[in-house]
Amino acid sequence: MDMIHPLLEKDKQDQARKYEKEKRLIGLFDSLISLIVILLFYFSGLSKYLANLLPESSVIWTFCIYVFSFILITFLIGLPIGYYSGYVREHYWGFSNQTVKSWLWDQLKSLMVGLVISLILLGLLFLIMSLWPQNWWLIAAIAVAFVSVIFATIFPVVIMPLFNKYSPIETGELTERLSSLLQRTGLKASGFFMEDMSKQTKKENAFLGGLGRTRRVVLGDNLINNMSTAEIESVIAHEVGHYKFRHIWKNVAFGTIQQLIVFYLLHRLMIAIFPEFLSDFRWNLTLFPIFALLMSIISGFLFGPLGNAISRRFEQQADQTALELIDDKNAFLTAMAGLANRNLSNAYPSNWIKLLYYSHPPIGERLEMAEKWAD
Repeated sequence: MDMIHPLLEKDKQDQARKYEKEKRLIGLFDSLISLIVILLFYFSGLSKYLANLLPESSVIWTFCIYVFSFILITFLIGLPIGYYSGYVREHYWGFSNQTVKSWLWDQLKSLMVGLVISLILLGLLFLIMSLWPQNWWLIAAIAVAFVSVIFATIFPVVIMPLFNKYSPIETGELTERLSSLLQRTGLKASGFFMEDMSKQTKKENAFLGGLGRTRRVVLGDNLINNMSTAEIESVIAHEVGHYKFRHIWKNVAFGTIQQLIVFYLLHRLMIAIFPEFLSDFRWNLTLFPIFALLMSIISGFLFGPLGNAISRRFEQQADQTALELIDDKNAFLTAMAGLANRNLSNAYPSNWIKLLYYSHPPIGERLEMAEKWAD
């Protein structure tokens, strides 16, 4: 990297590359551990044991015990890596504001939320497999679309408040400008809220989340404290762009097509390798670790880079919308550069890193695009 944008700090970019490299290495190590755990869970016989633990009882109890055990075991084994990555490392880089107690409390809440969601989603999947064994892949893919819409609707008002407090932002210049921005694009929001992100991290974020009556503008308190009103307006204008181009619905459609292909290939592969697959509920439960592993591999290889490419295109469209909507184009530049400097975002990753990991265009590209737009 010979030259960088003048708004970016070179020392911060040096740190960002190191921070990113550490993150990728830890992610690869975590994936390796997860792979070993899943294979051991199945080949040790534990999966079969749990799936047949209560042969005389209702399969519902067997299912609940199995899912609870699987989630708890994977959580406990992954906890040391999560502690190093999410607590030790984040403190080292000066981001985390958490104590060990508050970090563990967040992990416990994540475990409970993950358990409830897993019971619901896996319960639905296994029910579909039991009722329609030959066409489960088609019905399950359609169910994914409905579930995606439900989660997009309830996530800001049901899940997120479990981890952070969301306080209504009082009337002032900021809400007036954001209200005007939404009105110009025909969007309505249920309100403007400040998220107490600072209780966990020094990083910054903002989003326009939810659907219909649950749609709300959420600003992290760190972002409010570090950005000017014009910069915040440019960030929310970007979020408005996602709604203008109906990216949520396009993501639902893409996700449904993706799952349809993945489920179908998984269906054929599982039947070829395991003739017992789909023969009864307990066999499906026994084979779940292999099912989950193959689904992750198929989805990652077939759609990982493609999904990132589509997401980067959507983000580019949202950036262009922001530049169309705001008067102060420089505010977009300073907002993006400020986020990169303060969040240690690598503005110039290598092409293969961008291809495999980046769902957003690198900040360097976004700044370059905005400069050309302004000209």
